[in-house]
Amino acid sequence: MPAKNSEKLYMSNGYYHIYNRGVEKRKIFLSDMDYGVFLSYLKEYLLPKDTKTLLTILGNQESSLQDKHEATKLLRMNNFYGDITLIAYCLMPNHFHFLIHQNTSNAIDTFMNSMATRYTMYFNKKDKRVGPLYQSVYKAVLVRTDEQLLQLTKYIHRNSLELASKGHPFKGSPFTIQPSSYPEYLGLRNTTWVHPENILKYFSKTNKFLSYKSFVNQDESTEVIREMLIDI
Repeated sequence: MPAKNSEKLYMSNGYYHIYNRGVEKRKIFLSDMDYGVFLSYLKEYLLPKDTKTLLTILGNQESSLQDKHEATKLLRMNNFYGDITLIAYCLMPNHFHFLIHQNTSNAIDTFMNSMATRYTMYFNKKDKRVGPLYQSVYKAVLVRTDEQLLQLTKYIHRNSLELASKGHPFKGSPFTIQPSSYPEYLGLRNTTWVHPENILKYFSKTNKFLSYKSFVNQDESTEVIREMLIDI
């Protein structure tokens, strides 16, 4: 019998809850550096590739061999700008959550396979390990209603806040302790590859009782999205 949410129904212009966790529920993020590397990969994949500048580096006789090597690597790297829009995310010690809007029907699969392969190679090299990092292939669940869409962002952001409130070995505020897109939703940070605007249009910018923050602080209701969640 297939694992929960491992069978995927992909369509263009769809919203999806994407998640995965470490093999045997082991941690996939062991340090602030691990979180930073994972986020840097997201940034590179989701921002437009500056092809003109990279080609200029390759054609410049004064460019170093190292610069040319990096430019060549970036030119060959997959890029998903225009195909994938990241709506919300949080990174937990042993798993992650994405809420993604897919513009083309096969973009998510290529994107997730690229992310998994690249981060696993980094993690295994850093920690001198071999073998798979994730428990299985990533899970993807189609969001079917606006209510599910809003409740998913709430669930994703509360995951990171609740873990931070229980204490964490890393230093910093709740937003830096447990990486998530919640600061973008509160207007505390502007990240060009995170797009909260389609969610925030449902909430007030002037009435704190009708704000997104108030919505997240309300008692969590997961019944409407129960079938879309990971079993931790």
